[in-house]
Amino acid sequence: MTGSAFEYKDGNTILEGYLAVDQANHKKRPGVLVFHEWMGVADHEKAACNDLAKAGYIALAGDIFGKGVRPTTMEQAAQNANHYRAGDRALMRQRAAAALAALRGHPLCEGNKIAAIGFCFGGTVALELARSGADIKGVVTFHGGLNTQSPAVAGTLKAKILALHGAEDPFVPGPEVAAFQEEMRKAKADWQFVQYSGAVHSFTNPGAGNQPEKGFAYNAVAARRSWQAMLSFFSEIFA
Repeated sequence: MTGSAFEYKDGNTILEGYLAVDQANHKKRPGVLVFHEWMGVADHEKAACNDLAKAGYIALAGDIFGKGVRPTTMEQAAQNANHYRAGDRALMRQRAAAALAALRGHPLCEGNKIAAIGFCFGGTVALELARSGADIKGVVTFHGGLNTQSPAVAGTLKAKILALHGAEDPFVPGPEVAAFQEEMRKAKADWQFVQYSGAVHSFTNPGAGNQPEKGFAYNAVAARRSWQAMLSFFSEIFA
């Protein structure tokens, strides 16, 4: 298995993701897009790509921010993420679509078998890709933001949806969860919503530390359970 930086473009904008694939296997395989948290493509996303490659997939961590745009502080990260999250959702979708095209064009990717996952900010990105009507099999969001400016529409949404959520996440509160579930019902989506007891925001990321009172913390049990839920979901949608 090899993992390395992977450049592609959205128009004239250079994006730098991370691609992981078992090069010893020359057969095509399903592809998984991995969308990053608000710090950009980092160790957490790269580790997820590596694990997905070991599980038999080709995985690309898509870059929403652009090559070299990597926040170094929480304040920078919030400002950068909010440019897309609260402002330009159209550009968010465009960057996600660019990553999808890059993965689909890889010679080892089965172009008709692609899913997208995302962590925190990346969960929002993955959902926006699905809401856009992208031709992908499924989306998995880990502790992702669930709100949107352009809800999914019945007949447009092609992807099956699996939302994995911390039951105590203060950053994605009950009303946002309820609105998301109602959106999925109105869109006649094939969707699942799973909550993990005791888990707050960023529960899959070991780098989140252990301060649940601040609303974000790593939770090893929820991380393991959610990853297994994702693998089971993939087994179904790629069958």
